[in-house]
Amino acid sequence: MDLRHLRYFQAVAEQLSFSKAAQKLRVAQPALSRAVMELEAELEAQLLLRTRRSVKLTAAGAVMLREAGLLLGLCEEAVRKVQRTARGQEGELRLGFIGPPTKSFLARLLKEFGRLHPKVTVQLEERTPERVWEMVSKDRLDIGITRPVAGGERIGLSTLPLRKEAMCAVLLKDHPLAKVKKLEWKQLRGESLVVLARREGVGLHDQMLIGCHEAGFSPKIAHTPSVIGTVLTYVEAGAGVGVVPETVETLSGRADLVFKPLHPLLEADLVMVWSPQQSNPAAGAFRAVTVDWLAKNEVG
Repeated sequence: MDLRHLRYFQAVAEQLSFSKAAQKLRVAQPALSRAVMELEAELEAQLLLRTRRSVKLTAAGAVMLREAGLLLGLCEEAVRKVQRTARGQEGELRLGFIGPPTKSFLARLLKEFGRLHPKVTVQLEERTPERVWEMVSKDRLDIGITRPVAGGERIGLSTLPLRKEAMCAVLLKDHPLAKVKKLEWKQLRGESLVVLARREGVGLHDQMLIGCHEAGFSPKIAHTPSVIGTVLTYVEAGAGVGVVPETVETLSGRADLVFKPLHPLLEADLVMVWSPQQSNPAAGAFRAVTVDWLAKNEVG
């Protein structure tokens, strides 16, 4: 069934006049009459009673007018939905993230994105840094907010720097170094260190190595867990001194732990990652909102 036929019939049925409908649609009256007759022939039903002075709807015509309005309305909404989706104003965004570094700002960023794009549904997935990179590269996530990972540059994802975080030592509050006013890297010499595995956070792990080497010693690494929260558990258990980014303190909630910045200050990166072949317009819209939001707000 030709949508043009439906629109022509709808105009005639609403105006009850071929001439007025032709003027409204800006088409020739013979073309309008022919379209209505073709529709009647296709339906094998008379829709209009025509005389020289009037046009009236038949019972079948009244039903067709109602149904045509519904069909055309659905069609118009479908067109609008497609256009909104193409502009990134509607659809679904799959966003992967890591917990501690994003806690202070992600909800605010998502709220701003939701205000500007209320018809986009955001699906959140919290994963380890390495898993975020993997899922983005395999198109299981549209965008990731994560740490740099080992081999990440070979995956070929695009990145946007979001923030840098100072590296801190995590100690039991009764540890001798917990009372030091300005803790330096060299004071970690001989300490058993607990740090996130390099495969899960290459930037963080390498900053720990740099800090120790520049202080003149090789680190004594006791444990390299895959989850940052496990670093804190090891420290609580007395297994060593943790080395983590500063934002981990916001998630700690553990009164027996002390977080102290390490000097000279070294920083771990937080980045947004996506595939250059990404075709989801909602992802492009989210990146644009993020760039604008970063210009006006602190990520931290």
